[in-house]
Amino acid sequence: MRAAVLTAPGAVEVTGDWPEAECGPGDVVVAVRAVGMCGSDLAVVDGRRAVPHLPWALGHEAIGDIVRVGAGVAPGRVGQRVAVEPNFPCLRCPACADGRTAVCPDRRILGINEPGALRERVTVPARFAWPAPPGLADEDLVCVEPLAVALAALARASLTAGERCLVVGAGAQGLLVCLAARALGAVPFVIDPHAGRLATALELGAAAAPDDGLFPVVFETSGAPPALETAVERAAPDGRIVLIGQSGTPARLSTFTVVQRRLTLRGCLIYDHPRDFAAAVERAAELRPGRILRGRYPLAGVADAFARARELPGKTWITLEEPPR
Repeated sequence: MRAAVLTAPGAVEVTGDWPEAECGPGDVVVAVRAVGMCGSDLAVVDGRRAVPHLPWALGHEAIGDIVRVGAGVAPGRVGQRVAVEPNFPCLRCPACADGRTAVCPDRRILGINEPGALRERVTVPARFAWPAPPGLADEDLVCVEPLAVALAALARASLTAGERCLVVGAGAQGLLVCLAARALGAVPFVIDPHAGRLATALELGAAAAPDDGLFPVVFETSGAPPALETAVERAAPDGRIVLIGQSGTPARLSTFTVVQRRLTLRGCLIYDHPRDFAAAVERAAELRPGRILRGRYPLAGVADAFARARELPGKTWITLEEPPR
């Protein structure tokens, strides 16, 4: 079957002979409709995030239709349109037993340590294929996974209605944080050097941050080391800083500022299964996260999609043909 694969750092191709998806007990096979692109995909393509081997199937933010079910899965699930939750915790370790599945040491991740979902069919444990709410557009469904990240970050920040917050970085994740914060009744301000991304954030109801002033809550979404410095500088006394973006490059941090202002820095790694993903599925129709989509490419254009993703003032997605019913 066809799949988008990484053959060398920076080299993305479409192959026609990727192995067919197998369906074991407790699994479903999803015929993929579309896959969203995120920063971790770009890190894999650039070679900044290692994968087990090459060639490597890319992508993880998949939606599609269940076309086959394994033993133990209700036959009636065939034909369901679903969003794939691409992080598969073991559900047996102490972290999972405590509900902290994001830090499961044996977590399987599509596109990172397991071949990705940017292919015609992908196998998924049935409990990680979430039925789409009736009437939800594919554009919104394909953004459910990053929406789960944004909603989890708001919860970890304990953001409340009426509270001002600063979002550092208006990439796809920053845009979703702005959108979710507005829906909560908070007041999001945003910083981004890219004029198009900043304009998109303003369209979603955020305000451009003033050049000065401090904020009780700061979300750092870009992962760029200088952005952490900005987040600390703009946090008010007793402020909460939530870090969503990641980078292997060390960042400078003034412990004087952190201590003098009594700041709290908290990392936010994806979301916890099942509650956080369930919340994103439930709220997708209300929040309409597909509003952040800006670039749409067919599978045949996947190399161009990866090459141009950083230029777009929003999220990129790749669509496949409508699967047979």
